[in-house]
Amino acid sequence: MLFDTIDWLAIALFFLVMFGIAAYFSRRSAKNTTDFFLSGKSMPWWLIGISMCAASTSTNSANMFTEYIRNSNLGENWKWWAFLLTGMLTVFVYSKLWVRSGAKSDIEFYELRYTGKAAAFLRGFRALYLGFIFNVISIGLVMLAAIKIGQVMFGLDQWTVIIITCIASVIYSALGGLKGAIYTDLILFVIIMVGAVVGMHYAVTLPEVGGYKALLSNPAVREHMGFFPDIANPDLFVAAFVIPIAVQWWNVWYPGSEPGGGGYIVQRMLSAKDENHCMGGTIFYQVINYAIRPWPWYITAFASLLVFPDLLSLQEAFPHINPSLVKGDLAYPAMLTFVPNGWLGLVAAGLMGALFSTVAAHLSMGSNYIANDFWKRFVRPEAGDKEVILVGRLSTVVIMVCTALLSPYLVSAGTVFNLILQVGAGTGLIYLLRWFWMRINAWSEITAMFVSFIVAVFLQLIYPHLGLPELTSWQNLLIVMGITTVAWVGVTLLTKPTGKATQEAFQEKIHTTRHDIAWGLLAMTLACASVYSAMFAVGYWIYGETTLAIIMTAVFIVSTAALLPVIQRLNGKTARMKRISQNL
Repeated sequence: MLFDTIDWLAIALFFLVMFGIAAYFSRRSAKNTTDFFLSGKSMPWWLIGISMCAASTSTNSANMFTEYIRNSNLGENWKWWAFLLTGMLTVFVYSKLWVRSGAKSDIEFYELRYTGKAAAFLRGFRALYLGFIFNVISIGLVMLAAIKIGQVMFGLDQWTVIIITCIASVIYSALGGLKGAIYTDLILFVIIMVGAVVGMHYAVTLPEVGGYKALLSNPAVREHMGFFPDIANPDLFVAAFVIPIAVQWWNVWYPGSEPGGGGYIVQRMLSAKDENHCMGGTIFYQVINYAIRPWPWYITAFASLLVFPDLLSLQEAFPHINPSLVKGDLAYPAMLTFVPNGWLGLVAAGLMGALFSTVAAHLSMGSNYIANDFWKRFVRPEAGDKEVILVGRLSTVVIMVCTALLSPYLVSAGTVFNLILQVGAGTGLIYLLRWFWMRINAWSEITAMFVSFIVAVFLQLIYPHLGLPELTSWQNLLIVMGITTVAWVGVTLLTKPTGKATQEAFQEKIHTTRHDIAWGLLAMTLACASVYSAMFAVGYWIYGETTLAIIMTAVFIVSTAALLPVIQRLNGKTARMKRISQNL
């Protein structure tokens, strides 16, 4: 496809804005590590929420949602919709605890909660494991989508896409630090959503589609529009709905949806002005992320069913693309090739915004882990702020180089998503309980981390060659989850808990009670009802199913009205605790 002058100008303007903001914040963020890694703890709630949305909106997002819809129906997205439960639990129970803990990262938490060599090992190992290994895999998943988009829309080979992405990401992330990334995220998210809406409009108005009404009434599309997987397909129903709702959301670690919070979400929480801004920003993120953000992508995916009904039609339309990359997720960038010049540059800028916002979030998080939690903690404790920031910037280069080497070997967004879920299976419960069950110690977490990884790798790489019955992805998930949970609980009961003095100091910092937790769980329940009903309401209004739309809208209004006084109560408790702390 051909870009004309105005399209290239739009793309050039995109890069100018992105690098300009990063350069503006370069000196400001380099003053000290708090400015560089936590934006000076000065961010307001609305900016935090939008930044979380931008960080979670990768080039892989639309591709993966499209793959789910084409493989079965909209309901397969429960694989990630279920993480709303995780998110709201984090909002109302854990977000304030993270702020009160005083940690600069979720990795530093380990030596606030535990003591001794085991705690030090856990902090150092997790800093490298998450900051480097897991980051490389996660960014590789984002890069996979960028490769497919680059080949379809720009006609570029995969190495050209990888090299351009790596260079731009390193410059953007290393210059501005977290503050630059958060302010840039605001602009990027607007561009992302405008581009998504434009792409949706031109997809729906194609002759093969015939407009919104024809699209949503087409029998070939309607069978993919359901909010729940087809119960007539038990394996799919269990894998896509039962497992995510029953166990996945609270017992599986996944980047960006960590039970109790973690990664770039916690990094943005810790950048908030105070606890209320932290909670408000995280709520704002959950509402936009689930109820509003994805709908342009869903509708474009529906349209792709009529334009490219199967993989063969995709391969025929793009014969220059490696056949191994022709999966359901290729259909989304394929639909964008119909956007006319003039708008095409904006759509391309939106896709690049999704790419760089997510990559920057992972790089910022990884550089924080490597620089603060590994280099300064274990290699050079005497290192000053300038040295730590330099190490953080250099680490972004190393992470991106390794990502570039991994990316060509990835094939399907859904496959990599399932692998990451399995590696984190069984560890989520420990991240929820460690704040309150003082029996948990560093050895508990070390056991959970290693056992889940070993079992997941065994099931993925060794088990298929043993001649034993084939296991589905959800069966693998349950096996990893069960073995890991039994292992870490057993180790917890057989080893000594953290020392009494450390326990008391930690509990004094977070100063929470069972009463607070109960109110937080009530708020979580009401908030989930509010967001899920909003998501369904938006969908039913789009589908033209007025009765169901009115019912879901009413549920949204009632649950939101019930939630507001609970939030006021939680905020009031926060204000009282703050006054008590100041008086002390």
